[in-house]
Amino acid sequence: MKIILASASPRRKALLEKAGLIFEVIPACGEEQICLSEPWETVMELSAAKAAEVAGSLIKGGLKGSAVIIGADTVVSYKGEVLGKPKDKKDAFRMLSMLQGERHKVYTGVTLAVLAEGGVNEHRFYEETEVGMYPMDESEIAWYIGTGEPFDKAGAYGIQGICAMFIKEIHGSYDNVVGLPVARLYREMKKMGLPVWEGPLNTQYKKEEREYGDV
Repeated sequence: MKIILASASPRRKALLEKAGLIFEVIPACGEEQICLSEPWETVMELSAAKAAEVAGSLIKGGLKGSAVIIGADTVVSYKGEVLGKPKDKKDAFRMLSMLQGERHKVYTGVTLAVLAEGGVNEHRFYEETEVGMYPMDESEIAWYIGTGEPFDKAGAYGIQGICAMFIKEIHGSYDNVVGLPVARLYREMKKMGLPVWEGPLNTQYKKEEREYGDV
């Protein structure tokens, strides 16, 4: 069964590679629009739209065999406001001014769309992580925006990048804040009976297991 990531995010790609999955990247191209008030509903709806777009293109293209498509979307929530990617420097400054010195929540929604025999079986879930940031003065915020890092990230910051120096605490999955809760993803795929580690890595593992046995 093919595993397909419906995202062009280099961070999500790196997380799946780190987990040892063999997968293809077919990014969804649809525009992300936040239209629901609850952050968990928003991320699941957006992730489902990405997975459905890629699933539709594969069906039209005459996909042979089966595949599982991973759609994912991440937002930041602070005091009831859902924060996606900043539109410009002013928007990034507004978001970071809100988040600095405070705690906020990060939500990633994931949709697993399983294609088999022309049908689609969809499963959605979301993960929530709380993040606390150190205070940032206006000059620090302006400097950070000047690095260019905030502009393709929900909440205008990248926890895995330069902004790490402003992160005080994390409660929950770190990978979830980066963009994909890998541990939760594995467990959801396992519950669905999906072959998570099919491919060259699994073949190599089985070969080594035969050679060395239990250690």
